[in-house]
Amino acid sequence: MDLRFRNATPEDIPTMLILSHAGDARGSETPPLDPATLKDPRYRAAFDEISADPNHRLIVAEKDGEVIGTLQISLMPGLPRFGMKRGILENVHIRSDQRGTGLGTQMVQWAIERCREAGCGMVQLTSNKVRTDAHRFYRKLGFAKSHEGFKLFL
Repeated sequence: MDLRFRNATPEDIPTMLILSHAGDARGSETPPLDPATLKDPRYRAAFDEISADPNHRLIVAEKDGEVIGTLQISLMPGLPRFGMKRGILENVHIRSDQRGTGLGTQMVQWAIERCREAGCGMVQLTSNKVRTDAHRFYRKLGFAKSHEGFKLFL
């Protein structure tokens, strides 16, 4: 079964948030998603900011007209490696009942191809350390664990 990919619209925001929440690395410790928060105007403001920048794309993947996956592609120019541009995949999630079907692979490979078309010499992503199934998935697709990531919440 092939997926259809498209740029997300504001109407997709609740579904994208639900997919992201379902993939939360805290697992059973993840607080329940309060449906009332899905209309919080901060989400729309972030969506609009991302959508306004041509170096960022919010994508949804549809199967039979239903959104089953989401990701963000960001293009980042840099000076290292003679100015090589990097593609960054962020917030990659597929609905749990679609995992193991090959659709996640199709989704990430589609995103990699968009990065290649944009002139990127590398695609990178981060994944929470506890998401070992996701790590196996990314390694199977050719990604290598090459760096240790750090975050500082402000």
